[in-house]
Amino acid sequence: MSEWRLAWVPDPGRWGTLPPEGVLGVQDLPDAVARIGLQPGDPVFLDPNFEVDPDLLNYVLSSVFQSLKRESKRNYATDTRPLLTFLSSRGVSWRRATPQDLHDYRHWRCDAPENPGRISGTKWDREAAAFTKLFKWGKVYPLPVDVSRSEDRAADSVSSRVSWLTPRTWGLWSDIGLRGHTRSGITVPEWESRTEIRNTSFVQLLLSSGLRRQEAGSLLIFELPTQRLRHGRYMHGRLAGALTRSKNSRTYYASVDAVGQVEAYTVSERAWAVQRAQAAGRYERLPMMRLVTKVTHGLKPKVEWVDANGVIGGLELSRMDWRERQWLFLEGPDGPEPAWLWLTEQGLPMAPDRWNGVFRMANLRCEKVLLTEEERKFQRQFRLAEVQGKSPYVTPHSGRHSFALYMLILLNELFEKRYGLTQKDRRDFALLFGDPWWLVKVLLGHADVETTKRHYLAPVAHLQLESILAMADTTDDEDEQVEDLDNVFARLARETAGIQDIDALVGVAGAAS
Repeated sequence: MSEWRLAWVPDPGRWGTLPPEGVLGVQDLPDAVARIGLQPGDPVFLDPNFEVDPDLLNYVLSSVFQSLKRESKRNYATDTRPLLTFLSSRGVSWRRATPQDLHDYRHWRCDAPENPGRISGTKWDREAAAFTKLFKWGKVYPLPVDVSRSEDRAADSVSSRVSWLTPRTWGLWSDIGLRGHTRSGITVPEWESRTEIRNTSFVQLLLSSGLRRQEAGSLLIFELPTQRLRHGRYMHGRLAGALTRSKNSRTYYASVDAVGQVEAYTVSERAWAVQRAQAAGRYERLPMMRLVTKVTHGLKPKVEWVDANGVIGGLELSRMDWRERQWLFLEGPDGPEPAWLWLTEQGLPMAPDRWNGVFRMANLRCEKVLLTEEERKFQRQFRLAEVQGKSPYVTPHSGRHSFALYMLILLNELFEKRYGLTQKDRRDFALLFGDPWWLVKVLLGHADVETTKRHYLAPVAHLQLESILAMADTTDDEDEQVEDLDNVFARLARETAGIQDIDALVGVAGAAS
């Protein structure tokens, strides 16, 4: 036995029922863990004998590890655990690991044909960063791996997880996966639609705004956009810095239709979930509740509250992470109700990572409808390309990718057609206002336009978009212009790898109309 394991420090109130005699001789385990200095979400490494490793415990308690964000702690710990197992299988302590050990491990993880779960270069670079941090803290020299060395980084580290769908393919995926439609567009009789409005409105918000899963999934109900832009088709809101990857607050934009769908959810499914939770007394049993007493506006909005013990508190919204936001409640007509926008069927805040399950189930429904039983026998990664192409496959981040693709195409269309700019005019316009790449970069909240090009729009960066768009017919009729954009997307899907479009889905093009 060489398997290492991880345990995680629970959030307050999430320890469950502990035995009265204590755990491993400790009477008050949560208090004992807090005295050690462990924080909620911190990992505890268990060696193959199920004992806590003291060296790795000190590493977790160190300022080097504690300076990481909670999600980074989880990623670094889960990346380190397989390495510890690998070294244990060789009878090697991590403090005695050599460059040859790490070379062999990297070969197994990335290149060995015998390994059915090989990882990408991007994933290896993340793992190498975790290993480097551990080995530097443990003063293991020579460093077995150092992510700052070019030879320890992967050459293919550009993200390959780009997943784009054209607008009409998103419609097909939503109809089948989230609305329970058949290939012919009819809802199946046994379809249960208890969370259909919630799920479809969340997807539309992602597609309309380009927000990440955690950004959109952590919104409070009073953070929905309320101000329209001058022409009335888009609205803008403020995204708290604590929810973003850059930790900087920014303005985001969403279409009026998408916001309207979210508002429809708040007065229907969400309101019913709140009523059921109040009737069942679920909110009264929560270990943490902060009743909001005031929300200020301005450049630095602040929320003020009082907790169950009468303690008054307050904090800028930009500094509240998604876990702390789940504790906020508003006084409703029938008692307290969550300020958190997206709720489970039980009326409780839905953690952002739970959206992965919603998307996974929708993908499975699409496969069930669009693939034969024989084609579904193999897991997606082992299917032939033509079989994979028959069914849309979506993750929450696909909405962000697709938003970026749509805005790039639309902005190029506007620059090229609507304004009739010459090449010289376009250069002057770009100097004044920025080109489409720069505008998409702003909408996505990237710090560098090269990040936008490299990670989100790489598959079409090499294309001559001007020549492609020049072939699209334009008219003065708005509906026909939308149809022309569909033609542009279809052409890109045919000529570029990685873009899912209805025309490529065998036998469903006619059914989607």
